[in-house]
Amino acid sequence: MTVLVAIKYERGRLEVLDQLRLPHEFVYDNLSTCEDAFDSIKSMRVRGAPAIAIVAALALAVELHHTKDDSKTKQEIVQYINKRLDYLLGSRPTAVDLSNAIKILKRVSQSAAEVTDAKDDSSACADVRKAYIDAAEKILEDDLATNLAIGRYGAEYLRRQQMPITGGEDDEDHAKYFTTSPPGTQGAPDKTYRKLSVLTHCNTGSLATSGHGTALGIIRSLHKMNYLEHAYCTETRPYNQGSRLTAFELVFEKIPSTLITDSMAGALFARMKESNNISAVIVGADRVARNGDTANKIGTYSLAVLAKAHNIKFIVAAPTTSIDLETVSGADIKIEDRAPKELTQITGAVVGKDGHVDVNTTARVAVAHQEIDVWNPGFDVTPRYIRLQGYHA
Repeated sequence: MTVLVAIKYERGRLEVLDQLRLPHEFVYDNLSTCEDAFDSIKSMRVRGAPAIAIVAALALAVELHHTKDDSKTKQEIVQYINKRLDYLLGSRPTAVDLSNAIKILKRVSQSAAEVTDAKDDSSACADVRKAYIDAAEKILEDDLATNLAIGRYGAEYLRRQQMPITGGEDDEDHAKYFTTSPPGTQGAPDKTYRKLSVLTHCNTGSLATSGHGTALGIIRSLHKMNYLEHAYCTETRPYNQGSRLTAFELVFEKIPSTLITDSMAGALFARMKESNNISAVIVGADRVARNGDTANKIGTYSLAVLAKAHNIKFIVAAPTTSIDLETVSGADIKIEDRAPKELTQITGAVVGKDGHVDVNTTARVAVAHQEIDVWNPGFDVTPRYIRLQGYHA
């Protein structure tokens, strides 16, 4: 199966999939400077908390690989690195992965400057640059390993929550069931279980990470393990990360799925929870406060309340890099306000009278009166008391 890759990196070269062109065009941008990365993140050509941190870290690594100013002392190169990282921090303030990565990279650079035994400034600067590049590449590697672990643990957790069928499955539709040994009974006879369905919000897959994904990574793992019946994804207004990106990933990997509007989730739970075994809402996180409050894409809080009302598990799938121990609660999380035009206008490929999508022609259209006041926060905070099931690997 073809694997979707949003970040292509080799030492000295970074290419990032332009997510604003999806799902109609598949184009990679070459990022060679911190300015390239800042613009890509700010414009949301790159988005997703882990991906933002990775792209920022690697962009500076590429810049350092090609910019070797031997006139600097080792402390001057550390100051240069710190200044560039501070600049990148301003590209997306809500996502804590970026600030956590920057703290790590600053420590690595300073430590390298302190321990180098180079005899001249040129060699000392080279040691600092190499230490930074190695650390940035490790962030990329660690993220993928973490995502695979989140997917595996999350899928197994949901499988263990399913009750075996005692009356026998419907012989007319074997595709809705799977068989396996009951949890904790290795070697016991297999039992039959109903496959489960889940709902996800925004985009938390390969496009938002180094690969596989967090919340969408659990869905990928469920599908690979043959536990998944169906995945539902919200369109995620106003930027449509669900309809543009998550739906694209699900179709790309042939995972059975359905797109709904954000306001349809309650109706979905009320009408299809039992018939389709909707077992969980799975979301990602841009920042998790010390007390467990979670900032994520706008609309997450509403889904948490609906899940609780319908007794459906609500799972936050996030790496430890998304946990911010310095932020006491959600009230302290800075929420980014986005431009009004994201809500009052929309851009897309033009559809001809014959129904054909012309990917080479785009149009921007107004979907609301342009003089209406707009409130457009990019994120909301789900309080800890909404019984979060958190996965942090």
